[in-house]
Amino acid sequence: MDTTSKVPRILPRRGGQDAMSGKVFWSPGKSLWISGMYLGGVLGIASAFSREAFLLFLFSTGLTILGGHSLGMHRRLIHNSFECPLWLEYFLVYLGVLVGMAGPFGMIRTHDMRDWAQRQRQCHDYFAHRRSFFTDWFWQLHCSVRLEYEPEFQPETRIAQDRFYWFLERTWMWQQLPWASVLFYFGGISWVLWGICLRVAIINTGHWLIGHFAHNEGQRYWHVEGAAVQGYNIPFCGLITMGECWHNNHHAFPGSARLGLYRNQLDPGWYTLRVFEWFGLAWNLQQPGDLPHRAELKAIAEPKPCCIKALLKLA
Repeated sequence: MDTTSKVPRILPRRGGQDAMSGKVFWSPGKSLWISGMYLGGVLGIASAFSREAFLLFLFSTGLTILGGHSLGMHRRLIHNSFECPLWLEYFLVYLGVLVGMAGPFGMIRTHDMRDWAQRQRQCHDYFAHRRSFFTDWFWQLHCSVRLEYEPEFQPETRIAQDRFYWFLERTWMWQQLPWASVLFYFGGISWVLWGICLRVAIINTGHWLIGHFAHNEGQRYWHVEGAAVQGYNIPFCGLITMGECWHNNHHAFPGSARLGLYRNQLDPGWYTLRVFEWFGLAWNLQQPGDLPHRAELKAIAEPKPCCIKALLKLA
């Protein structure tokens, strides 16, 4: 079976689909949302700095990136790379909504459409991050793309019929308000600007920044034949991205819960999952050796893996 271009939730339409032909357009809601967060973040830095606000920013940013974006949205909801109790999944996905990018369905669709497009032999520059640095920034944070021949997005029944996820999808922007109220009560406007606006602005910008470089330059051990876009590892960013910067590893083994596969590749998300596993809160943690063989995946370097036994199974 050809696994190169297949993404489980992306289904072909009659008449075919094309990842290349499309139009990028300004998205008012998306653009105004991030612009408002930028403005609040700048105001926080310029006029509302305090040690407590800064510590709040560090804690809330780390918590939502690790628990929300990396574990809840990416490794669990999108890739199903581990299992956990439903209440924990809900909590992690809720933290992912607080990241301020989109609701659960928006996150899954955006991710899967990008994955599908990158696995084709040709894809639009929007999906490939091929344009110049500032053009790509504007496209990714202020615009959307509409393909002329777009495949169908069909989430699995478990997610598609989940009322809690639909609630989060409809209210994802509003989910910041309860926390803004709490932060204002305890720390005033300074805590709101640092704990909400600056956090959302930094995470969204950082997510784009890592994505830009992770699809253009960096370290590679694996090549996916037939794919228009390859992933690259971005060294020295493992801690601040919670392991999400090891993108060449992820392109090679998208279903793996472990992203930092080799020596010196920090992966706090994986370490957290192992702690969850020890407490019985996570199980079936997928690693490269647990995944189906991919004929299109070719090794192009000889790294020293931490999980050498698992990787050898792929030879």
